Amino acid sequence: MTKNLAVFASGQGSNFQEIAEQFPVSFLFTDKRQAYALKRAAKLGVQYYSFELNEFSSKVAYEEAIIALLEKHDIDLICLAGYMKIVGPALLQAYEGRIINIHPAYLPEFPGAHGIKDAWQAGVETSGVTVHWVDRGIDTGQIIKQVRVPRLKDDTLESFEARIHAAERKLYAEVLRELGLKSK
Repeated sequence: MTKNLAVFASGQGSNFQEIAEQFPVSFLFTDKRQAYALKRAAKLGVQYYSFELNEFSSKVAYEEAIIALLEKHDIDLICLAGYMKIVGPALLQAYEGRIINIHPAYLPEFPGAHGIKDAWQAGVETSGVTVHWVDRGIDTGQIIKQVRVPRLKDDTLESFEARIHAAERKLYAEVLRELGLKSK
């Protein structure tokens, strides 16, 4: 069975690009009209949509517009790949059990928007990457797969972050294959 995949991103889109190079992506959605991920989508020939929360009367209206896009494209699975909005009740209810997220820390360690920086500042010997199902909490959903990333003696925050991002790109592809997505 082919799964129709949508990827959500807010910024650079490096995880989106890695996914789109390996798997058929129905569309990219960004919540920021200036997100670099949109340029990546255009270059890869992937359809994209972008609108911002402040363009709507409420978060419910915003999410209803997203749900309409998902239904139009018959989306089976949503991959959050650097999507920095908390999934609200409307979207979660419509797609519960069909939204996965990648987080740049070894959950439950360092949830939230700054996992890499928080791990670095805590001085941990290892952090990692987690792919998990999205639930009503922040980075609290059932863990699908994780990988540890050591902090090396000569690491800087930038080199540590680069290794975590490299692990993210590899892990997301592994998880998507395990979930039954077929490579291009």
